[in-house]
Amino acid sequence: MEIISVFDMFKIGIGPSSSHTLGPWKAANRFLLENPGNISKISVELYGSLSLTGKGHATDIAIVMGLLSQIPEEIFPETIPRLLEEVKTSKRLNLRGESSIPFSFEKDIKFCKKALPFHSNGLRFIAQIDEKEVIETFYSIGGGFVIKENENIRDAQSKSIPYPIQNGAELLAHCEKTGLSISELVLQNELALHTEEYIDTQIKKIWEVMESCVFIGCTTSGILPGGLNVKRRAADFYKNLEGPEIVKNKKEWLKKLRKTKVKFRQILKWVSCFAIGVNEVNASLGKVVTAPTNGSSGVIPAVIMYYLMIEDHKAGLPEIKRFLLVAGEIGSIFKKGATISAAMGGCQAEIGVSSAMAAAALCELLGGSPEQVLVAAEIAMEHHLGMTCDPIMGLVQIPCIERNSMGAMKAITAAELALGTDPKAAKVPLDKVVSTMWQTAKDMKTKYKETSKGGLALGVNAIGC
Repeated sequence: MEIISVFDMFKIGIGPSSSHTLGPWKAANRFLLENPGNISKISVELYGSLSLTGKGHATDIAIVMGLLSQIPEEIFPETIPRLLEEVKTSKRLNLRGESSIPFSFEKDIKFCKKALPFHSNGLRFIAQIDEKEVIETFYSIGGGFVIKENENIRDAQSKSIPYPIQNGAELLAHCEKTGLSISELVLQNELALHTEEYIDTQIKKIWEVMESCVFIGCTTSGILPGGLNVKRRAADFYKNLEGPEIVKNKKEWLKKLRKTKVKFRQILKWVSCFAIGVNEVNASLGKVVTAPTNGSSGVIPAVIMYYLMIEDHKAGLPEIKRFLLVAGEIGSIFKKGATISAAMGGCQAEIGVSSAMAAAALCELLGGSPEQVLVAAEIAMEHHLGMTCDPIMGLVQIPCIERNSMGAMKAITAAELALGTDPKAAKVPLDKVVSTMWQTAKDMKTKYKETSKGGLALGVNAIGC
């Protein structure tokens, strides 16, 4: 059984896409790491969805950053334009900070249109290393996960966990046997993989990036990059909501924000403001957290902010830790049983999974039993089944940004419905909706899977949008 840590599901990286930006970036990092010889020439071929929507998702930029040995978790987004311009102007790549080789954006990154057999997101590195030609193929399989051709992840894993979980039924069985909540059970698995100090440090780091995304989204106006001329709206939403005055210290701002009196209609607006704000940061190549993907990165932070602002003003990192532990496990169940890649499953695999993760986590924090937590996840996904991925011009802007708002609101609704549900009376178990989602993904036409060849991508005249 594949072991997926919470920290595999929540990765810190650069927008706009986990599969089209973060994945190729990590593949380039890995290619250099695993081929330490003298590289005199290198080119990259992009296939399938990476080729069809790669320009809009900055796939070519991500690959160059990876070949420059930049680390997505560590890089400051504002340095990317300068590094990019240096490569374009000099027509050279500085590999590992050791050697400079000729490189042309136009000639050495090739968009090949056709798909490779294993996965729609394929990329191939062709290099001269120590005077020998080396060709390696990678697949970006969603959520920043990358595998090499013919690689078996399960065979490579050496650690074991006390409570192996492949699906919802196994998760519930462990909870029933141990008497642990889902977050407590998942924590025991994480402790078999990491130290407690590492877990707490990473949880804090993940939340700090999410929190920064909310803050930046609520304070930044302007036009999103890419050519669609989409206006950033979160800052306007914030202004119209008459929240507390923005201060440079985001911790102080958050304290003031949580004291704001909010009525029901304003709750809807606040959640939308947070979700859209985070995804606007993502769409502008900002630093975000996959949740489980970049395209759906606004749902979980928005629902956490909802909990902090509306449900529990005293909540802090312990509650956020529980939230992320539950959400991460639910996300891993969807990854194991279906997919979290829009190029394989449409937007149900991104916004749908993110909404299910958030619904489950919120349900536990609101007092739901393990059975009700899974009911919440099922309800959220059930009402995203069949959602296509049809980005206009291949950009993570329309309809992606607004879908984060819808996914967040569905998550809150699903959690409340689950809390009022007797799990024994529920007709659809989580595992059934996971398998149904995967079957729906296989039945969905390819043009609706992140190709910009169907749906809104064709139905809307992009000029003037």
